[in-house]
Amino acid sequence: MARLVESARLNTVCRSANCPNIGECWRAGTAAFMILGDTCTRDCLFCAVGHGEPWPVDGTEPERVGAAVAKLRLKHAVITSVTRDDLPDGGAAIFAQTINSIRALAPGCTVEVLIPDFKGYEAPLRTVLAAHPHVLNHNIETVKRLYDLVRPEAAYWRSIELLERAKSILPGVRTKSGMMIGLGETWDEIVQTMRDLRDVDVDMMTIGQYLSPSESHAPIEKYYTPQQFSELQKVGLDMGFGYVESGPLVRSSYRARVES
Repeated sequence: MARLVESARLNTVCRSANCPNIGECWRAGTAAFMILGDTCTRDCLFCAVGHGEPWPVDGTEPERVGAAVAKLRLKHAVITSVTRDDLPDGGAAIFAQTINSIRALAPGCTVEVLIPDFKGYEAPLRTVLAAHPHVLNHNIETVKRLYDLVRPEAAYWRSIELLERAKSILPGVRTKSGMMIGLGETWDEIVQTMRDLRDVDVDMMTIGQYLSPSESHAPIEKYYTPQQFSELQKVGLDMGFGYVESGPLVRSSYRARVES
């Protein structure tokens, strides 16, 4: 996996975000590809991905991702990106081109996209959905009260609205969202966030323990037990989510092929 990713000059969120499941997933021959470079234009206090001024968009990237997916013979590909607020469309066209490239080079492979909020604009979302991904994922990340602390450049209801809008634009798409817990939220706030997602008909959800990437990031306020994660899974299923992956090391793309 490492040789293939490096030889194709591709980025993965597995490495860039210090995912704790990288060993398990890469041994299984799966990865979450991160397009549009490895430098984010936002500086969220929970994320290990580097931020600053990104490089120009590489127009060859969609084809290289499609070729890598074909070479790996993946049955389900996850495509995410850094946030590119510097681009007029937030990188939506590259998302669409990547979906189309995978479809052309790896027929039969389903595609899940984990997208940024596109600053709330509808046109970029329509561009992505016009390529017909099987799963549209956008992470809520944390509870509403903590947004100003850990996601100051994002907006809670903007993300909820994006997920709701996706279903209205492409009714057949399966929507998904994820959150980290351990940042100082209450149990009731977690449950309310889950309820807000279900209220806009989100189909799937992931819940994992927040792990601080460094001393300069937001500190860990609480560790949840495996039993509490299991309880949250039950809460989510009782709410009507079709699938809930909940556990200490669960991340957005964990077992994505199973969910799809």
